[in-house]
Amino acid sequence: MAAAGDRVAALDWDRIERDLNERGYALTGPLLHADECASLTAIYNDRERFRSRIEMARFRYGVGEYKYFAEPLPALVVELRTALYRRLAPIANRWSKLLGGGGQEFPRSLGEYLKACHAAGQSRPTPLLLRYQAGGYNCLHQDLYGELAFPLQFTCLLSQRGSDYEGGESLLVEQRPRAQSRGEAIALDLGGALVFPNRYRPVAGARGHYRVSVRHGVSTVRSGERFALGIIFHDAK
Repeated sequence: MAAAGDRVAALDWDRIERDLNERGYALTGPLLHADECASLTAIYNDRERFRSRIEMARFRYGVGEYKYFAEPLPALVVELRTALYRRLAPIANRWSKLLGGGGQEFPRSLGEYLKACHAAGQSRPTPLLLRYQAGGYNCLHQDLYGELAFPLQFTCLLSQRGSDYEGGESLLVEQRPRAQSRGEAIALDLGGALVFPNRYRPVAGARGHYRVSVRHGVSTVRSGERFALGIIFHDAK
């Protein structure tokens, strides 16, 4: 079985970048194996592996809960986060140039980027596990934890749609200038993943590229239980 980092490297990154530019998101297809999904889900009840637990209803974020990993992160999460960043940083830099205005330059490696986050006071790890049961959902939001924010993020489904749960589509909503919002509902399968904008993305217009705001969430889980892994590349204050 190929290592997770090798599987990330073997993805069709030309197609992923094209989809991100044209559709505003990209699907990886099957990326994690069923046993890897199960191993991550099994961590959920180990309190020592997490730095915080958020009950969404308490903050009116939705219904469900999520937990941010503590250091040291699980080896599989570190491998995925490192390999994904290496491939996404060039895309992020191209987006930054298209949006103009002295956009941020992202370093080649995750280690270098995290050093910049920590220097800016953002030192708490942000990869997380999310759990929804029947009736659970996640309101539209953006994952911003400080001054520095990497423009792309990743979520991988750890449960099987149709057998473990029903409903629970990933939601993306774009707000273009002087236009009504546009939404996408995206159904993932076990081990499948989604790459999407953290906050903004560039869209080609008649006078060059312009900035589109993107928010994400999860639709209502109708039955069962849904687990997902979220990987955010900037750390939090």
